[in-house]
Amino acid sequence: MNVQNEAAPYYSRYINLVPGDNILQTLEIQLEETLEFLYGISDEQSLHRYSPDKWSIRQVLNHVNDTERVFLYRAFWFARGFETPLPGYDQDACALTARADDFPWANHVEDFRSIRLSTLSFFNNLPAEGWQCSGIASDNPFTVRALAHIIAGHVAHHRRVVQVQYL
Repeated sequence: MNVQNEAAPYYSRYINLVPGDNILQTLEIQLEETLEFLYGISDEQSLHRYSPDKWSIRQVLNHVNDTERVFLYRAFWFARGFETPLPGYDQDACALTARADDFPWANHVEDFRSIRLSTLSFFNNLPAEGWQCSGIASDNPFTVRALAHIIAGHVAHHRRVVQVQYL
């Protein structure tokens, strides 16, 4: 299965980070592994920025959470047969208005857990034909299956960024 052909080439950077073909298993394992990783970051550490113009770790996790919400909504929209294209998502506008540094680290970690459980619930209850549904978002084509892979790959990407750049 070549999921890379089910989304714009830009998203290969995330899809390529997903091991194997069992995306549901990957999303479940990633939940546990990511929570363990996040629990190892202190409230104080979560405010760290590796450069003054970069997001704090809290802002990075808030971005991950917001992005999973957006991509899950896109998957829902397409899987349920809606044909109207969806608008783009401005991550910087979200980061600016979220004020992530104003909320405790534990809140962001719990948010990640809750969002991922919702993601798993949706995909675990998706009829087989729903995975092949497709649509347009941000002027790009996606299948529902590609969106599931992008969600997992996006988390993997940002977890690596936090490990390498921040910790």
